Amino acid sequence: MKKFALIIFLFLIDRAVKYHFVQLQEAGTEINFFIYPFLNFILVWNTGIGFGLASLDANIWYHCFTAFIAIINIILIYIMLKLNGVYSIMFAIVIGGSLGNLFDRVYYYAVPDFIDLHYGGFHWFIFNIADIFITIGILGLVILEMKKKD
Repeated sequence: MKKFALIIFLFLIDRAVKYHFVQLQEAGTEINFFIYPFLNFILVWNTGIGFGLASLDANIWYHCFTAFIAIINIILIYIMLKLNGVYSIMFAIVIGGSLGNLFDRVYYYAVPDFIDLHYGGFHWFIFNIADIFITIGILGLVILEMKKKD
């Protein structure tokens, strides 16, 4: 199915980029690259929920939350299979990103985030490629719902 191919493709893009940054850090490279005046890459390990909110130690609550994310992914896959067209593609984009972050939560007990957008002294939450996919998919679903006729 094309939807599953898209999920795997997005998952692999996310894994490749994160793997690169993790390998750089393991080789002793400090991950703090300034790309533009508003963008830099700095590797942080997120043990919390989206965008580093509510940091959790690797205890029973962390594992419960990770299991909850896995269940949500199963539900999203079920919904995606019931849909056709652009809706199912948006769900596939969300799932591809979500599975990337779920993999990290299980494998590393944290999600590597590295994209730091900022303006002056204001910094947005540090995020990763999977977060971009999730956001694009959710925004796409919101736009589709807003354009939907009654």
